[in-house]
Amino acid sequence: MKRTSMSIRFLTILAGFTLCVFTISARQVRAVNTHAEDEAAIRENVRQMEAGWNTKQGALFAKPFAPDADYVVINGIYIQGRTAIEKVHQQILNTVFKNTTLRLSIKKIRFLRPEVAVVHVTGHRNAPANERELVSDAFMTMVMTREKQGWRIAAFQNTQIVANPQR
Repeated sequence: MKRTSMSIRFLTILAGFTLCVFTISARQVRAVNTHAEDEAAIRENVRQMEAGWNTKQGALFAKPFAPDADYVVINGIYIQGRTAIEKVHQQILNTVFKNTTLRLSIKKIRFLRPEVAVVHVTGHRNAPANERELVSDAFMTMVMTREKQGWRIAAFQNTQIVANPQR
């Protein structure tokens, strides 16, 4: 009788432990899946910016930004709000940058919290041979937040990479 009671107690403890491990594992899988989905959405935002530039659509370029986004341009000018970002980009895409293309590459996505990510992106702007002064490399830092509508760029800092000829 004691042996049966001990066996039942052992099996109960073992079942409880197994359930605990299974629950923890399911949570970890869910967290990994969530990050994978979040990373895919973040990558899509960056792809959309690139597509907006390359098709000369300021609205598509600005679509991933939050309505009240902060944007620091490569030359230090500050723009606030998706509407202003769209308008300024449409202007430059219609004029000075109309013959350029942009290639963006995500270097790192770091989740500060489940709903906040810092995204580091390199960019290369290319231009025809007769407009080589428009060729440029940049390093961008984006703070993205997960909202009801999906991931949005809340803050954007664009820094030009200048080659150091003395190195």
